[in-house]
Amino acid sequence: MINFKYLSIVLFLILLISCKEPQARRPISHSSGTFLKESVERNKKIVKGEEGQIDSIIKSNPNVKYIASNKGYWYRYIVQNNQDTLTPKKGDIAYFDYEIKDLKGNIIYSQTELKPQTYIVDKQDILIGLRHGLKLMHKKETVQFLFPSHVAYGYHGDNNRIGTNEPIICTVTLTHFKKEQKTTPIKPIKEPLTQE
Repeated sequence: MINFKYLSIVLFLILLISCKEPQARRPISHSSGTFLKESVERNKKIVKGEEGQIDSIIKSNPNVKYIASNKGYWYRYIVQNNQDTLTPKKGDIAYFDYEIKDLKGNIIYSQTELKPQTYIVDKQDILIGLRHGLKLMHKKETVQFLFPSHVAYGYHGDNNRIGTNEPIICTVTLTHFKKEQKTTPIKPIKEPLTQE
């Protein structure tokens, strides 16, 4: 015969043991921040190396005046327009042509391949360097930019012809830009009243 008294005590003990609060699992690895520090140091070395390559290009052309931007790249005017004072602003539509070369001057993407570009300033994705560079330009100017990889295609490259951490030379002609079109809201059409 089943002794319900002992069975109930056993079940109570099983429940008591199973309801015990579980202990938290400890992490498998403890991060001490060394990975992050090493990554920062590695990136500093990459930037320093790229800036050294760009500096050699600038020094090898002493008759050409390169300007250092506050955004981490260098540029020079090939064709300068001193007549116009306006430059593209956020929301303006910029029309430009460009080509991309490596730092040795080999064409990566020709102007023909890249076709004329239409860009809504600061409202579309584009290379960080180009985003800032176009806003420096006047209509009909041609500027050559020396972009370190961190303002170009970065660590990943373009997954095609531009490799990992590859600085580039970008020659850009801003053919035209027009101010952002302010559209007035259209008033809804009122439905004619129907007579019954």
